[in-house]
Amino acid sequence: MKDAILGGSFNPVHLGHLFLAEAVLAAGYDRIILVPAFQSPFKIGAEGASPEDRLEMLCASVCGDSRFTVDDCEIRREGVSYTVDTVFDIKKRYLPDGKPGLVLGDDLLESFHLWRSSAQIAEETDLIIARRLAAGSAAANTAAAAGSAAAANTETAAETANNAGFVNPETPGDFNYPHTRLKNDLLDISSRQVREKIRAGDHWQFLVPPGARCIIEDRNLYGCDTVAAYAASSVKNIRETTVIIENAARNTLDLHRFTHSRHTALFARDLCIKYGQDPDLGYLAGIAHDLCKLMDAASVKLLAGTDGFKISAHEQKKPSLLHGRAAAVLLRTRYGINDKDLLEAVRWHVTGGIDTCPLAKIIYIADKIEVSRYWVDPQLREMSRYAGLDDFFEAVMSYTAGFLDKSGTAL
Repeated sequence: MKDAILGGSFNPVHLGHLFLAEAVLAAGYDRIILVPAFQSPFKIGAEGASPEDRLEMLCASVCGDSRFTVDDCEIRREGVSYTVDTVFDIKKRYLPDGKPGLVLGDDLLESFHLWRSSAQIAEETDLIIARRLAAGSAAANTAAAAGSAAAANTETAAETANNAGFVNPETPGDFNYPHTRLKNDLLDISSRQVREKIRAGDHWQFLVPPGARCIIEDRNLYGCDTVAAYAASSVKNIRETTVIIENAARNTLDLHRFTHSRHTALFARDLCIKYGQDPDLGYLAGIAHDLCKLMDAASVKLLAGTDGFKISAHEQKKPSLLHGRAAAVLLRTRYGINDKDLLEAVRWHVTGGIDTCPLAKIIYIADKIEVSRYWVDPQLREMSRYAGLDDFFEAVMSYTAGFLDKSGTAL
């Protein structure tokens, strides 16, 4: 296995980090070892998330991709993190084929000689110099002006200049270490930029991987204020939970049914805002309501039979009617969701109920008349603009019963 080490504060991890890692992989490495620092010697006192938060954001950002691993060795060691210690630790445990690659941004070249045991780091690794400086920036111009005097003295650069993914451009004159230069495009994003955008309430969500975004929003990191809206929710880490369940729905349902579930979730969220309910619980209930829709009859009966409610003769005859009850059990047992209203909303979305909670009425409405239900009377949808929740709910129930009678379809 040909491994490369990419370390940093990752405060937070952003798409630029992963874009760079992709370039290293494309240049011939099999796996990238992402190593978040406990405390960078050059960033002492830097603001941001805890080491554990940064570690979790990295893990959430590379889920399902076996080309990446996240190593917590520097966090476990605590204190100031020195790259030379990490290199020896990685080599001892991972047993890479040959020297591991060590990715350095070209913004670090001028200070590399200040790193602890920099010469030893260069001896124990294949230094990979990645482009981080934007063309035309002051730092980039300074580096270019320094000339290429060191290039002639770098055997590694000369030997591997023609390898896929590498070039041998001009190098600052004071960087006298063997190295290769990565032929990577620049995605000009910085962690500081992301933090500043979050703090300013500016657009930032698509500068970071989705998993990291969920953690930032759930934990109110970097001054993110969206968590205030979730504070009253009884679902822990609601954004993370929603992403997990939405992916489960996408993998479980066919595309038509998943699209329906997402339309239901979005409509439910809008209705929750109108009727004073938690919009994120509404979205979660909407995306989860059909989780068991395509489950076989035996399995759906088995799950629903554990919810403490009697299975009627009609449900025994047509087990598909139990898919809401089964989904509620699945949410509680597999995903640890215990919010009473959310489970009630998912459980009774098929049949509805006058005495159900407001969220349950909202999910029933959203499920029955969301935008992909092309046969729905537009005037019924118009009720969302002016009707009270109970009147709207009863109108949708009446409309649904009439539609089923007319079509000869049993609930």
